[in-house]
Amino acid sequence: MRYRTALILSIALACSAPCLVVAAAGAATGGTAAGTAHSKVHPSGIATWFGPGFYGKRTACGQTLTPAVIGVANRTLPCGTLVKVSYAGHALVVPVLDRGPYSHIGADWDLTAGAATALGISETVRIGTRVVGATSNLPTLGEPPAAAAAPLAGGAPAA
Repeated sequence: MRYRTALILSIALACSAPCLVVAAAGAATGGTAAGTAHSKVHPSGIATWFGPGFYGKRTACGQTLTPAVIGVANRTLPCGTLVKVSYAGHALVVPVLDRGPYSHIGADWDLTAGAATALGISETVRIGTRVVGATSNLPTLGEPPAAAAAPLAGGAPAA
């Protein structure tokens, strides 16, 4: 539970840049106009997850994928769109970071490994989704906040 709380706070901090209403996001953020994209999003869908084979590579929205990145891929929503994903009593707000999924099973969403882990997902599942806003599409979007700097020790070295 502590991990999920930290994860939710991470996303909230990552989105602390001025968040915009989805209607204000447009094609300049990497996707179709928000008004048309929003109408294509269904309240539930099939989700897969992606990770190890993509670590170190850039997403379609410009982020470098690592195991810690929290986000989702969608074919139509603009980069930076914030989506509330729910599964088995867990919920998490994640940004759109990539295009996809491109599996042949008809999945609607592709979660990063970090998002899948936070939601307790380890296989292809049906998730609930809801577009809740948008934020700036930055290269650091979806990354957890940097670890707090270690406190500086002063005085003589410890014996």
